Amino acid sequence: QVQLVESGGGSVQAGDSLRLSCAASGRSFSSRDMGWFRQAPGKEREFVAYISRSGAMTYYTDSVKGRFTTSRDNAKNTVFLQMNSLKPEDTAVYYCAVRITYGSFTWNRFEYDYWGQGTQVTVSS
Repeated sequence: QVQLVESGGGSVQAGDSLRLSCAASGRSFSSRDMGWFRQAPGKEREFVAYISRSGAMTYYTDSVKGRFTTSRDNAKNTVFLQMNSLKPEDTAVYYCAVRITYGSFTWNRFEYDYWGQGTQVTVSS
């Protein structure tokens, strides 16, 4: 079992920044790939960012490239999502997720096994 707890969400103005954290406990965290997803009201959950188990590889959806950065601290079992230049369209509940099985990068949410409870990010114009 893996438990994930997100934090750091909030309400901000367009152009502001937020840093989300995802604290993991349970199975070996440092050997697992992690993903960030978001879900806006009335929309499906969508991929935002991915970070490999070592942190050496990251991928982002096009709409956040250049604005969001994901990183991890395996010693603290924590993954981060730094969000800069936030836009109203970034408003959503943000989730972190862990992939237990080994494999290459995937943006498919169905290939992630455990999820946090989500943290709300609201960006006003």
